[in-house]
Amino acid sequence: MSVDIIMPKMGESIMEGTILKWHKKPGDSVDVDETILEISTDKVDTEVPSPEAGVISEILFNEGDVVEVGKVIARLGSNGAASSGNEKAETKPEETKPDETKSAETKSADAPEKTAPDPEPELKATEEPKKDMTSQPEEISERSKFYSPLVLNIAKTEGIGLSELENIQGTGIAGRVSKKDILAYLKDRKAAPAPAAEAPKKSVEIKLDSKESKPAASERKTEVQHTKIDYNEEGLSVMEFDNVRQKMAEHMITSVKISPHVQAVAECDLTNVDKVRAAMQDEFIQKEGFKLSYMPFICEAVIRALKDFPLINSVIDDSSVPFKAITRNSINLGIAVAMNNGGLIVPVIHNSDGMNLIGIARSLNDLAKRARIKKLTLNEIQGGTFSITNFGVFGNDIGIPIINQPQVAILGLGSIKKRPVVVETGEGDFIVPRKTMYITLSFDHRLVDGALGGMFVMKIAHYLNSYKL
Repeated sequence: MSVDIIMPKMGESIMEGTILKWHKKPGDSVDVDETILEISTDKVDTEVPSPEAGVISEILFNEGDVVEVGKVIARLGSNGAASSGNEKAETKPEETKPDETKSAETKSADAPEKTAPDPEPELKATEEPKKDMTSQPEEISERSKFYSPLVLNIAKTEGIGLSELENIQGTGIAGRVSKKDILAYLKDRKAAPAPAAEAPKKSVEIKLDSKESKPAASERKTEVQHTKIDYNEEGLSVMEFDNVRQKMAEHMITSVKISPHVQAVAECDLTNVDKVRAAMQDEFIQKEGFKLSYMPFICEAVIRALKDFPLINSVIDDSSVPFKAITRNSINLGIAVAMNNGGLIVPVIHNSDGMNLIGIARSLNDLAKRARIKKLTLNEIQGGTFSITNFGVFGNDIGIPIINQPQVAILGLGSIKKRPVVVETGEGDFIVPRKTMYITLSFDHRLVDGALGGMFVMKIAHYLNSYKL
């Protein structure tokens, strides 16, 4: 009996993962939960454990290969059932049974949830293009080379026909065209000199000023302008992006393209929070074994504000018109954690609205520690409904965070410092030192308007300013 090991889904918008390292080879025995390989996505590097005890019978992909979510990457046989003829499939992916290949590809295409705005839609190899759309590529049938749903979707979107697709040099197994290959091809194609455009026809539209028409050409040009570097220049130091940083960069670009970002900033007085925290600190350290930070108090205020304004706890389904706002019943807080290698990961505190201050503090401490040593589970990095990022820990007063898709808002925390504050009393106004912090809310203006975003961020400030244990 054989058990398929598939590329796991590491997040709501994740479509693929990169195989970093195989810890086992065909013929090796494994125990339940023993690490088989390491993979990387734009959200996390993680180890994939064995679902059962047995013997590795097949490894279908090499280190460095980019594999779609849901695709079979290895097979596990029972003890003693490994075939001596099974070798690493470096050149012949066709050795996988056709039915199994179709099944794996169907799973890959169906894997992303419709609430995520950035996954590509389903496109099966036998799907017929619309006849009235001249920009559609020719039909790509199963008699042609194998192409993943992701590659087919990019080809369809960019108007690449079958003959053109087959001329793209693939770097995958058996020359398979990967996402990286087709994107590189498109980049080179767009960089090539464009053919001379036809002379524009005269228009009867009256222009008040002929100078107004000059920017029109640049406005029509929507392609991203990539930076060109002369690597022959002396004194250059080049650092190639690792997989996590590359995927994170792509994720940030996608977020800015999808969501019209708007920001609101508020100043919070944490003097009362600071007094309560100081009063609890000694007993807390004795019982819990770690210090009580400001973050649990901030999370608690955010949770209360999300209950007051539940629309902020939503995701947008923009896969069809009209769009839909889907509000979650539970609050799953994502807390951004800086990794030792410079990357960023957002572990999630699920059902945080059901926790008290101590429970939130325990979850924060546990997730942050395991995030830095890459020991988080799949469930702990997905399903977030609202995110918090703390750039204030580096001394920054104010920052402008980018929304973590498909959520509709993210809160940025500035540094907590003593600042002069005007305090109104019955005897007059006085300038006194107070512990304050600036918080920034970035929100998706497709759903959250300025009034809602402004009221939400001020509600967080209110709960922190008037904090009482």
